[in-house]
Amino acid sequence: MVNITPPLHHSIAPGPLLLAIETSCDETAIAVLRGRELLASEVASQVAAHQPYGGVVPEVASRHHLQHAPRLLERAVELAGISLGEVDAFAATGGPGLASSLMIGASLAKGLALGFGKPYLAINHLEGHLLSPFFSSGGGIEPNVSLIVSGGHTLLVEVNGVSDYRILGRTVDDAAGEAFDKVAKMLGLGYPGGPEIERCAAGGDPNRFDLPRSMLHSGDANFSFSGLKTAVRYLLPKLLVIPTEREGSHDATSELVRSLGVFAPMDDSVLRDLCASFQRAVVDVLVAKTVTAARAARRKLVTVSGGVSCNRELRAQMSLGCERAGLELHFAEPQLCTDNAAMIAFAAMLRRERGEATPLTTEINPNLALA
Repeated sequence: MVNITPPLHHSIAPGPLLLAIETSCDETAIAVLRGRELLASEVASQVAAHQPYGGVVPEVASRHHLQHAPRLLERAVELAGISLGEVDAFAATGGPGLASSLMIGASLAKGLALGFGKPYLAINHLEGHLLSPFFSSGGGIEPNVSLIVSGGHTLLVEVNGVSDYRILGRTVDDAAGEAFDKVAKMLGLGYPGGPEIERCAAGGDPNRFDLPRSMLHSGDANFSFSGLKTAVRYLLPKLLVIPTEREGSHDATSELVRSLGVFAPMDDSVLRDLCASFQRAVVDVLVAKTVTAARAARRKLVTVSGGVSCNRELRAQMSLGCERAGLELHFAEPQLCTDNAAMIAFAAMLRRERGEATPLTTEINPNLALA
């Protein structure tokens, strides 16, 4: 099923007309921006297509991009009330992401730029997230320490201005969103895992299970979530019920069933508590590391973006942590947290205002670094 998001209308000032395309992973998105006014923001979700596999399948993603991009382009232009010939510049995500997905969006944007004789801008997907908390501000990019937290990335970045970034820390293994997905799969929950765990955690006791907060006191700004995921994996056999085992019985049959991993689902209250405990462990690390990094960089502003930043527990605890530390906090709007073209258009507009453009010969880069 394809879900189309309503446009975010922020009329601030007139300016150049820019069309941006985002196809870095499994969302096809197109946005039209005039100055700082978002005229259209269309997203075709592929969640239903990837749910049976429990994760993104590159070939399925690229096939859906090819199917949906032309229709979304037509719809975005119609909704914005413009013609393609009016567009002053075309932009697309150049990386990081899945190569087969990136190629489709970049090729479409390059073709439009070439056909209409307009500039092309290749935008870093992470920069789109990084700048998205300022989308509605109407001003420039304020110096800040930014947490980008998504399915593929967990980064702490010191931001001094557009294109002036310093990586303070990153995950050394799984990204936070990836850990959510993997633990959700262990628990037999749906995909994507973040919203499913958040739903199950509602009403659960986050203190019931003492799960590790890896690298919480490592002395640097790096993250690690692989150990937390492994802790949940080892905890599961203790929580699941062995159907053939009677209370107090440890016979050979029970041991065989245990070794084969044949378990009945855990009690609903246990599942809620486990999800709440796991979620709190992730959030505790994200909040503590972010606040510590902001203090070390002597920044008064913290920004948070990326798909995981939609999590209500993270928003609540980050707000509380920043308030206690005397820090100002800006979250990206929910519509700008998951993959979307509006954030790519915004980053492209800021770069275009600086007179920047990208050669049409520039290749996509699945491993493109932010700084």
